[in-house]
Parts: sequence; structure tokens; C-alpha cells
Amino acid sequence: MSQISEKRHFSHRLRDTNSAFLPARPAGTAPIRVGFILQPHFSMMAFTAAVDAVVTANLVQATPLFTFTTFGLNATTVRSDLAIDISANATLDQLVLEGDNALDVLIVCGGFRCNLSEHGPLSQVLKAAAKRQKVLGGLWNGAVALAHAGVLDRLSCALHPDNHAFARERFPSVEVSTHTMMVEARILTSAGPNSALEMMLALIERLHGTDTVRAIREILSSDRVANDGENRLATAEDDPTMPDALRSLLRLMSSNIEEPLGIEELADYVGLSRRRIERLFQNHLETTPSRYYLELRITHARRLLLQSSDSISSIAVACGFVSSTHFSHCFKDFFGVSPSQARQKRG
Repeated sequence: MSQISEKRHFSHRLRDTNSAFLPARPAGTAPIRVGFILQPHFSMMAFTAAVDAVVTANLVQATPLFTFTTFGLNATTVRSDLAIDISANATLDQLVLEGDNALDVLIVCGGFRCNLSEHGPLSQVLKAAAKRQKVLGGLWNGAVALAHAGVLDRLSCALHPDNHAFARERFPSVEVSTHTMMVEARILTSAGPNSALEMMLALIERLHGTDTVRAIREILSSDRVANDGENRLATAEDDPTMPDALRSLLRLMSSNIEEPLGIEELADYVGLSRRRIERLFQNHLETTPSRYYLELRITHARRLLLQSSDSISSIAVACGFVSSTHFSHCFKDFFGVSPSQARQKRG
């Protein structure tokens, strides 16, 4: 999967994420319900970056992980910062916080020209959501709305630099961070489009693990310019933040899908000990070499399964599995459904 780590590319801080977030959801359970509140002149780029993470998360798993709904403050037509009118699904007074259709996550979408004054009904909704222990978020300067509602008291938040002075003056009990993204308690905040994506990936990782996030990164970063500057598709081994030895290992793995190399063979090729290779993967990718290699092969198999008419047994062989039974077991363990079920659902 793509290895662009936010730890290296974004200034952000995460605190208390494990104890206070929604409990992790097992595969196959009901999707997490996310609500995006669109303020007038909200940042289209920040909003679409956040939604892209949610939509792509659904693509990398066989069953939907998320649903999302958009809300306007007073109307279902909301003008973005690009002067494009967006049709929201509902208005703020239709937002549900209890019952079978209750939202789990509520994110306020701000923008450069958003009004920073308090919107009474929005504050009431955010207070009610916090009382019910929902996860709350703010994009661009969406944290200002959270601060007006009092849910950021004694916490840190990220917001666009243009709003730092206002927030520090108006909300002395809130720590305005210089980080572009913050995750603290049940609250996530970000300062712009790039950090909006990272914010959502932090949420997804907490709920569904690093494997899902790696798969999302692979899809969303596939058109990065390669490290040598050529206008060609970039791959994991092009990531300049990775040590040369690790990039060589990733190249070897991606070039040997049908006949996977053993760890000792990989070690011989790059001239490193097995233990050194394991440390490289753990330190930079937070996984083991065997797990990464399996992810690479099983994700490649899923592409073939959904995009070709090849038999399951042929795909198993093409992706280096010793038998269809072993392939099916690994596939179901990773995606939650069997290869045949995944193929049936592709239509």
C-alpha cells in the first residue's frame, strides 16, 4: 500500500485517541454514520478531501465502513468558497443524534470566508452531540463553531492560521495549536485540505486499523509525481521518506507477486539481516514484512477479481497463493467476505 506517512509530511498531534474514541468496529458491522455540516462559504477542497477518505474506505473493503450525510444550517442549498452551490441532504434541524439512525461523527466544515460569529442552533446541536459522546470534528476554521459550543474548553485545536488571532482572543480557555491537525479526546480538527484528509485517516485508522488506511493511501496517492520528477505514476518505492534499503525491498515485493520471495531471499538481495528488515518495516510502516507482502498480494488479487473475468483459482495462482482454499481463507480474513461473495457484489 502507499507509504506516505502523515508523521513525516504533516505537523500534527494525537492525544488520548485510544481511550476516548468510538470503539473499533469489527468487519461486517453497521457502518459508522458521519454528518458534515456545511457552513456558507465552506472550503470545497477541505470538504471533498474528508469525504474522499470516507468514500475510498468503502472501496477497499467488501462491506461499507461508513455512510455520510450533509447538512445545511438553514437550507439544503449551500454556497461553497468556489461560488458553487451544493445540495445538502438535510438541514440542521433534521440532524438525528439518537435512535437507529443517529450519527456517530459530526464534522463542521468551515472556510476562508465563513462567518465566525456564533450560530445558536449549531451550538445547541454540538453541545447535544458532545453530551451523547459523539465524535466531533472541524475543517479549516470549523473549530471556531466547536469553541462557541464550549466543547473545546481546556483542549487544543487546529484551525487555519488566518483565524488564530481571533480564536486566541475570543476563546482563552482553548489552546490554539500551531499543528495543522489535532486529535484530542473525541475531537478532531484540521487547518486545511491536506490536513482534512489526514484527520479523516486518523479517524479511520482508529476505527478500522492501519491496513485499511494503507489501502486508502495507495488509491489516493496513485498520481503523485515520482521521486525522479518524471510525469509517471508513483509507487510506494518512490517515496523519498523511506530508507533506500526499504524502498529496494518494496520494489522486490511488488515485482514478485506471482512467485513471492521468502524473507531470507529478500535479505540476501539487499544484504541485510532478517532482524534488520523486520525493524525497517516496523519503524517505517508499522507492520511486518510478511503482513505487508500479504496485503500487497491480496489487494492485487482483489483488483483482478473485480476487474477481470479470470477464475478465482487463476487469480490465486497469479497472486502467489498455493491453493484456492488458502487464497479464499486469506481473502476472507482480510476483507470479511469470500472471493466469490466479493465478485457477486461488484455489480
